[in-house]
Amino acid sequence: MPRAIRGVLFSPIVFALVTALAIGAVMLAVTGANPLTAYQAIVTGALGADGIGNSLTQAVPVTGMALALAIPLRAGLVNLGGDGQLVLGGITAAAVGLASPLPGPLTLVLAILAGMAAGALYAALAAVCENRFGVPLLVSSLLLSYPAMSAASYLARFPLKEEGSSLPQTRQLPDGVHLPSLGSGTLNAGLFLVAAVVIAYAVIDARTPTGFEIRMTGRNARFATYAGVDRPRLTLRLMAVSGAVAGLVGSIGVLSFPYRFIDGALITPNYTWTGLLAALLAGAAPLGTLAAAVFFAAMTTGGAGMERVTEVPREITTVLQALIIVFLAVRTGIFRRQPRGDS
Repeated sequence: MPRAIRGVLFSPIVFALVTALAIGAVMLAVTGANPLTAYQAIVTGALGADGIGNSLTQAVPVTGMALALAIPLRAGLVNLGGDGQLVLGGITAAAVGLASPLPGPLTLVLAILAGMAAGALYAALAAVCENRFGVPLLVSSLLLSYPAMSAASYLARFPLKEEGSSLPQTRQLPDGVHLPSLGSGTLNAGLFLVAAVVIAYAVIDARTPTGFEIRMTGRNARFATYAGVDRPRLTLRLMAVSGAVAGLVGSIGVLSFPYRFIDGALITPNYTWTGLLAALLAGAAPLGTLAAAVFFAAMTTGGAGMERVTEVPREITTVLQALIIVFLAVRTGIFRRQPRGDS
């Protein structure tokens, strides 16, 4: 067997996927469901004629949040504040879209930029808490999410609330402040914005000194510091970029159907945590993160199709995603503990 093929077949990711699917099959069989039928329904629901559009629509925010979290994770930094940055970007885009006197296309661009700026500034605040006050980034980013979500909820329920509506939502954005649709479905130009982020991340990661510094810091932060990398400055920059991407995802969500900010709509689908799983599965590599995010988005969409066909709860796909990450961690840990001569 060629070494390349052998390396793929025995890689930690393939091990995690196969093991998780095997355990999932056992779980399905115990509940009385046919595992093959259930898995076939997932594939059909995600990639069939009726599901591919929904999978791509789901992949846009999942991929966006996966990239937002992968960027600092590449340097060993964990940003758990994605929900707050996402929501803050969304409510900022909504506020700008409703208040701007500029023509529709200019307002659309301004709303996107404002959402990105809000997410970037808020994520940078978590970096400042670590650099200046010694609060671990993991803690500061997570805790800062709650004030952001509460502030967005207040704005949607009071100052920006649609008059006469019983729902906690803002007024609908004007017709010209909508992302252009792609076809007759729900997919829109947000796909191209997220694709641009993927390309930029891949180029910077592979072709620039900054990308090398990020990878070196992720592999050995102490060595990177000795080599001259300014870790506090790098942390601030990466968190700002991470927050900007999360804010972009929030802006896309608001500028897409139903073209308004609805309290809870951006965080209920768990884009942040699904994105984090994708980033972890891919080791925060740009193209790997894209592939993992699309895979998880397809599983989520396929889970709904499986539920319709087999009456198996769609939550089984969430369990499968968690199992994949668990077994990836197990396989990677075993691989790293093996003596060099045993590999």
